[in-house]
Amino acid sequence: MVVRKLLGKLWNRLVKRHELTVPGHYAQVQRVCQFVADGARRAGFGEDELFRIELCCDEAATNIIEHAYGGEGIGSITVSYQDKGDRFEIVLRDNGRSFDPTTVPAPPDLTTLPPDPQALPVGGFGLHLIKQLMDDVQFTFDARKGNRLRMVKQKP
Repeated sequence: MVVRKLLGKLWNRLVKRHELTVPGHYAQVQRVCQFVADGARRAGFGEDELFRIELCCDEAATNIIEHAYGGEGIGSITVSYQDKGDRFEIVLRDNGRSFDPTTVPAPPDLTTLPPDPQALPVGGFGLHLIKQLMDDVQFTFDARKGNRLRMVKQKP
């Protein structure tokens, strides 16, 4: 097991994969976002794209805590990123409840806003937002490895 772990770390360094594991607390979401943003900045993304990448990471990490774990302090979030030359790949993993993105309803139509902003629905935009801001989004679930969200942003 120790050899496998060492080989994994060596492989990660060779392919420039960076990884961080944090407790599933809302206070750690900013740490996840900053970790990924630092890598995206080194990969050559400008401020507008960095904002979009951070927004997607924030939404994804928050959704893990809220939906996969059902609250804070129940599990951890592992985030990794990799500069793959023409694209930047971000992966978030958790061991919470499995998730089927095809069951998420489409976000509400906001072309006609209600007169009272308080009447706007809370939630329901996260997955749609991630899909709109990233170039490729994939969800997978494995009974042993848990949930995996892969987000890809093409490099400028």
